[in-house]
Amino acid sequence: MLKTRLRQKRMEHGFTQSKMSEYLDMQVRSYQKYEEGSRYPPYSTLIKIADIFNVSLDYLLCRDEFKNSPEAPSDEQKTNLPNHPIS
Repeated sequence: MLKTRLRQKRMEHGFTQSKMSEYLDMQVRSYQKYEEGSRYPPYSTLIKIADIFNVSLDYLLCRDEFKNSPEAPSDEQKTNLPNHPIS
């Protein structure tokens, strides 16, 4: 879970919640809610957090156990993907 990774990486780096909130230019309570899991950061904040800890977004979102295919999807595979507009 994101909240677990946030706390884990913050502690590994020796940062306080107050220091993280300073780095992210937000109120301490807002950052605390991320670690509590009662609120999720916007994408822009997730990117800043990943940069601070020098980790990928996949790692922060606990997607590091997923494996990607070493090859690009074939045309047939691409046509079988759901067609969802990106917003």
